Amino acid sequence: MKEAKLVKKAVKGNAKAFEELLIIHSERLYRTAFLYAGNREDALDIVQETSCKAFLAIGQLKNEQYFLTWLTRILIHCAYDVLKKRKKETPVEKLLDLPSSSELKVAENLDLMEAVTQLKDQHRTAIILFYYHDLAIGEIARMMDKPENTVKTYLQRGRKELKARLGGEQDGKENVS
Repeated sequence: MKEAKLVKKAVKGNAKAFEELLIIHSERLYRTAFLYAGNREDALDIVQETSCKAFLAIGQLKNEQYFLTWLTRILIHCAYDVLKKRKKETPVEKLLDLPSSSELKVAENLDLMEAVTQLKDQHRTAIILFYYHDLAIGEIARMMDKPENTVKTYLQRGRKELKARLGGEQDGKENVS
């Protein structure tokens, strides 16, 4: 696989190989950052910060097959850092930059995006990695450095909170706590 060779070269200090890896994964990195930030400018800042930190630390990557996991983990930490620094509310109008494959469901996507950004950090991370990146529970657990059952709990609580925020409990199966 070409990517595995690029990772090995990058770990040995080849800046060109690292740059190619970033290009390969740029869309995924941007989309993930956008899910955290909610706007284009902050998402680009997160990706830039991630790229810089990853470039400085690439020599510490122990297992080349987990490059994307490692890079995503750095991105998540950078996203939290940027959001803590900014400490601002994202106006719904800014969410119109949301990359979407279907223009018909923009309003639903905006509601969902707003609800996802309001989740607790752990729940948001688990939801984004599971539903937006289709990662397995085990992979998410490695990224978050948590046990699998903890990740399952984060997903369950995140879904429950999203359902409540989006008004999805009208099917007669309301949970009474």
